[in-house]
Amino acid sequence: MHGNLSEHRYSQAEITEAFSAVVSPSGDSHEVISRIHLATGIEHRNLALPLEQYAVLSGFGEANDAFIRIALDLGEAAIKAALAEAGLAATDVDLVLATSVTGIATPSLDARLIPRVGLRPDVKRLPIFGLGCVAGAAGLARINDYLVGHPDEIALLLSVELCSLTVQRDDATMPNIVASGLFGDGAAAVVLVGEQRAARLGLRGPHVIASRSRMYPGTERTMGWDISERGFQVVLSAGVGSVISQYLRHDVDAFLKEHQLTSPEIAAWICHPGGPRVLQAIESTLYLTKGELDVTWRSLAEIGNLSSASVLHVLRDTMTGRGVDVPAVGSSGLVMAMGPGFCAELVLLQW
Repeated sequence: MHGNLSEHRYSQAEITEAFSAVVSPSGDSHEVISRIHLATGIEHRNLALPLEQYAVLSGFGEANDAFIRIALDLGEAAIKAALAEAGLAATDVDLVLATSVTGIATPSLDARLIPRVGLRPDVKRLPIFGLGCVAGAAGLARINDYLVGHPDEIALLLSVELCSLTVQRDDATMPNIVASGLFGDGAAAVVLVGEQRAARLGLRGPHVIASRSRMYPGTERTMGWDISERGFQVVLSAGVGSVISQYLRHDVDAFLKEHQLTSPEIAAWICHPGGPRVLQAIESTLYLTKGELDVTWRSLAEIGNLSSASVLHVLRDTMTGRGVDVPAVGSSGLVMAMGPGFCAELVLLQW
């Protein structure tokens, strides 16, 4: 697998200064914007555009045109790198699942990437929109579901999110302020291989054992978009942590119990870095010990929240031992993400 970031990298302080002028041109909210941005603990983020261009975007149409152009470049690079790391050719891919929630493209990104990457004309495609931050984990789960029935095939998961292009001008509401300080831009591509094909090729890596999807009642306005002539206006409730505290422990324990596991037996917690309050709620609710989410915390500090791509970056860092020991053969890991719905996706791995 491969994670890819937009080329324009800035410190959080630089982004705060620039986005403050975009979000609150009057300057009335600059103090609260600075405080909220600082509280994220983020040190750097990569953005789709140079900072100075956000103030002059003419509207949703121009932002979406930029999304398509830059998403294709990032997606192409991520796919080619992931296939090269796996020692596979683009023509080996039988299914591509592409997800994004930060722009709209028809034909979809995956369709436009077929000639650029060299995918077969008969490759099966599944573009997904609307899952938001949960889509990285859900994409792993849905592809595994497919490969169980097609064990001799190869599938590709692509996530591209350009969150900065959705930041609203002259909108000093708290959700927009939080989003302007939390989200970054990037992509990730993961190659998944059916059991029979992997055995023939001698490929090694973590296996997807099972997955669990969970929708929480009465939480539709917890997270998502309101879509208008201004584009994507973020819906982000302060109640995310409460939903996690109410439900997550039971869901995780029940899921693990079905596979004769308990939380202390999970060697790698691969969590979506939703933000400091989200991670604190996860640590508290699951009684995780200090350090068990270090990879996730580090990812949040270094690149921010990349929506669906973030948990895949955390997975890559876990698989490569970036800052942690690579999980031992036979050990278990849990991929976990939450997103609009409000929902959660759990994916059990075994190394």
